Amino acid sequence: MDSDTIIDSTLRTVEWKNDKVIMIDQTKLPNDLVFVEYDNFNQIANAIKTLVVRGAPAIGVSGAFGLALAVLQSKATSKEGLLIDLEDARKILFATRPTAVNLGWGLEQIMSVAKTGDSTDQIIELVISKAKKMADDDIDINKSMGKNGSVLFENDDTIMTHCNAGALATVAYGTALGVIRATRESGKNVKVIATETRPIQQGSRLTAFELKHDGFDVSLIPDTAVGYSMANGLVDKVVVGADRIVKTGHVFNKIGTYQVATMAKQHGIPFYVAAPLSTIDLETKADDVVIEMRKGSEVTGIGEKKTAPDGIGVINPAFDMTPPELISGIITEKGVAVAPFEESLKKLFQAN
Repeated sequence: MDSDTIIDSTLRTVEWKNDKVIMIDQTKLPNDLVFVEYDNFNQIANAIKTLVVRGAPAIGVSGAFGLALAVLQSKATSKEGLLIDLEDARKILFATRPTAVNLGWGLEQIMSVAKTGDSTDQIIELVISKAKKMADDDIDINKSMGKNGSVLFENDDTIMTHCNAGALATVAYGTALGVIRATRESGKNVKVIATETRPIQQGSRLTAFELKHDGFDVSLIPDTAVGYSMANGLVDKVVVGADRIVKTGHVFNKIGTYQVATMAKQHGIPFYVAAPLSTIDLETKADDVVIEMRKGSEVTGIGEKKTAPDGIGVINPAFDMTPPELISGIITEKGVAVAPFEESLKKLFQAN
């Protein structure tokens, strides 16, 4: 696909078709729009681990589809045997990305429904049906979230976003970019500034790709230009996604989010987080969240090209934590939570 090809905004990042999982290979973007097809849950695990699919909601649904493949792969002839095979698959899938809470959520949704089946055939039917419904629900949830968030943005706002929380991070539509889409759909004109998001460059490869092909006015900046952009009045508001939000309002998102939020606070710019309730973890304390550390080669080179000397140490966390005092609001499908977040998030779950 050449750079001028228009991407269909209804295109699904991950989909179930003919007992197989179809995904967009996000490692090939923005140069090529490539679809991959999987019929084995181990392939799904590898796809999650190697970032063929990424973004918390998309990972959650991919995990569910992985278990749907696992029930089809199982040779078990009893309910008990099938549940054992499913649990083995769940452990393999869960180990791929420890920080994003949606993965564990998606896997548990499937395990819960599987346990209600009376026979292997019923379990297979229940699991596949549930996984497909989770994918459809993701789109509806994102659209509701977008509408809830759109009222926070004004006509002619320039909105900064970090990493990719768009259609490519979900089944379709997006979380943070879903809010931006819904703002435009409400009749407001908006511009977007996307950070490149080193070292994997999800902002330049994915967010800028999505927004350009959906007809948005989008500008790309290096991560190091966030302060410059804000200090020079180029940014009105910020909206990002999240991989995990704990009940106190601490947000775990792509590395660099904390710096963007700190700069926004310094310059009096509202900083919003858009995430479904499935991303909110009411059980885990902020200090107990495991931050995924990724391989050093992501930092010391780009593709095959080396950009750093051999033999140096590398610190490459995939995520960081943004404390609640830097956050203006958390946009969900059930409404917008504001400080104190422990109270407002709990109310959104009670309304669910």
